Amino acid sequence: MCPKVQPRRRGLRAAVWSLVTVLVVATGLTGVVLWQNTYDMEEQRVSIRHGGHTLNGVLAAPKDGRKRHGLVVYVHGDGPLDATHDDGYKPMWEANAKAGYASLSWDKPGVAGAPGDWLDQSMDDRADEAVAAIAWARARPDIDRDRIGLWGASQAGWVLPKVAAKTPVSFVIAVSPAINWLQQGRYNLLAELRADGASAARTKAEIAKSDHTRRLLARHATFEEYVTEMGGDANGMTADRWGFISKNYTADATRDLRALRGVPVLLTLAGHDINVDTADTERGYRRALDGGGALTVKRYPDAAHSLLKRSIEQSGLKTTLTALFSPRSLFADGFLDDQRQFLKDLGRGGNATP
Repeated sequence: MCPKVQPRRRGLRAAVWSLVTVLVVATGLTGVVLWQNTYDMEEQRVSIRHGGHTLNGVLAAPKDGRKRHGLVVYVHGDGPLDATHDDGYKPMWEANAKAGYASLSWDKPGVAGAPGDWLDQSMDDRADEAVAAIAWARARPDIDRDRIGLWGASQAGWVLPKVAAKTPVSFVIAVSPAINWLQQGRYNLLAELRADGASAARTKAEIAKSDHTRRLLARHATFEEYVTEMGGDANGMTADRWGFISKNYTADATRDLRALRGVPVLLTLAGHDINVDTADTERGYRRALDGGGALTVKRYPDAAHSLLKRSIEQSGLKTTLTALFSPRSLFADGFLDDQRQFLKDLGRGGNATP
């Protein structure tokens, strides 16, 4: 007769097998995460001198054996962003590398230990930073000085043409850029109210509050005056943010866009953008640039303002899981391929087409 297995031993065996299973699954998932977040390019930290201080940057270069590459210089949107945008830029950098282009980006002032404070900057200050980065890149033997262009998202829409007016650029990729700061702000306000299903009374009250804020900005009110006028409720506004808005709320790219005439421009627009009026942006770019024949417009119906898929961006959990297990899938279908193809066409001397 076979001896009976004691319940305690049986329970221990089950626990061991459960632990083994968990470890195997965890190891497999870790492997998937590492594999999906490994990119076909070489990254190095770099330092760029500008205005008496240092820009802390990352240069991501193709691993194709060539001694010199073109360069895409990244200009951030709004917010305290580091050089990689929390690794969010890396799928784009890899696409650039496949087209034979390196990518350069840097921490905003005050971010990740960088000196300064990005909230002290005007759009001209931000343009001067990019100009300094381009000058630094042109002096490097591994960068083709005649193939240096710009990539910029959202708020960078006011920076990109300023850079092009200060130094020659070979191309521009503009992602969800706005034309006029105040118009963009009003569009965003109304779009968010519609998304919230706001009543007519609430919409009227929010517009009145926005108009009052604009009057305070126009008379150069201090942050303390703003808080007082808002009944003591700053509503998330800080003194530093108020100073930043006061410096930049008159930004308007309409005239500055003329600096991009004749420069190949890829204008990327999202179908579900509640931050920027994409129809107004496209009209502005076409008025300024269509005559030069170098404007390409790409629209992504399933994308949100960030050019992530709207279905993913709407869920924090989906965004996190996709970023871990399939980061290249975060972006709208065709977004990465279109940027890669745009750069490859430049190398072949291809003409931009709508």
